[in-house]
Amino acid sequence: MDEIDALRQVRTTLARQENPDRLALRTNWRSGPPPRTRRGFRVPMLSMVATAALVAGTVAIISLTSDRDQPAHEVLHEPGNALLVAATNVRKGKIGTYWHTTRLAGKIYAVGESAADHYKVEARMRYDLWTDRGGKSCFTHQDLPARPWTADDKRKWQRAGAPMKVSFPTEVGAGTLFLEATKREQTCRENSDQRFFGMTPEQVAALPTQPEQLENALLNLDGNWEAYAPTATKQPIRALRGDKRVRALSDVAGTLLAGAPAPPEVRAAAFRMLATLPGVKVEGETTDSLGRPGVVISLPVETTVPLGLYTAPKQLGTYRRQWIINPGNGTLLAMRDVVATPPHGSRRLPSGDDGKPRRLTVGTQPDRFHKPGEVSEYETYEVAEWTDTAPN
Repeated sequence: MDEIDALRQVRTTLARQENPDRLALRTNWRSGPPPRTRRGFRVPMLSMVATAALVAGTVAIISLTSDRDQPAHEVLHEPGNALLVAATNVRKGKIGTYWHTTRLAGKIYAVGESAADHYKVEARMRYDLWTDRGGKSCFTHQDLPARPWTADDKRKWQRAGAPMKVSFPTEVGAGTLFLEATKREQTCRENSDQRFFGMTPEQVAALPTQPEQLENALLNLDGNWEAYAPTATKQPIRALRGDKRVRALSDVAGTLLAGAPAPPEVRAAAFRMLATLPGVKVEGETTDSLGRPGVVISLPVETTVPLGLYTAPKQLGTYRRQWIINPGNGTLLAMRDVVATPPHGSRRLPSGDDGKPRRLTVGTQPDRFHKPGEVSEYETYEVAEWTDTAPN
């Protein structure tokens, strides 16, 4: 279901006017109409990158082999200096005509009635975005087939008859995922006024290249930075304290590293700024959803998903945000949210359109069987680079 339709149905008091790209990423990783009607398929994505990146391509055949089951790669760098190594190496890059990103967005759903018999399925979207230095952009998107999350989940799915359509619970009823390829013509749609947390590409390019000065400039950005609040409040990051400020600064830093057409010197400053933020930890090696090796950077806050407009009133669990970076070339490979506290308990919701009271329960949560440390949502940047190649 389109995220705008979801917002209309919820009619939450958190609704506010904001950039459509930020709105799409705060409410649902879907952007644009789905290729078919999918009742209840609303996937609030972790997005922290304020780009309306959307993508091209068709899926020829379903793939059920997960890169997450491949053996670990060799250690890239000593973890302690990973951010500084990344800052040094990202400065070696050159600026091209377009900043191009290919972003894979996924959410992990639990299919089944109990913790004993459930298996996990990964829902995926793929987005491409080209942005020139003047702010003109072009984007496409592709709805990818869902697939079992791990090799063990694949075996459970096969024992269940290998269904090509599965259901999962949501707070408004049953949702549906399709494990089959869909064909859809991709047209690169133009957007003549691309913004990143309100900044034009020219303003992004003019950001300071020293970490202290960059942080000071970003503190002036206005926005609704709360993970959850009863009412939306627009304020500068400077007004925040502690973990809330770290959350907001890291959200913007993620955009500068992967989503926005930032020059190499600005991206280097973003890495160095992140290294100075309190509570940011380098935790060792892992692989992203594409199987690429990287270093884990953990942020010091729970419930870091920008729940905001649609999901905030419905969230029962807490989540911890992590980055995966490749220090060797100074790239942000992925962002992911891992479960800190699984969904539990219940919560009252505002009355529905019929005026009757409503209540949120664990049974309506797609990740109700997830354990602490398991991935709930992710964004992987297959491509994030300057290029002179124009979009097709």
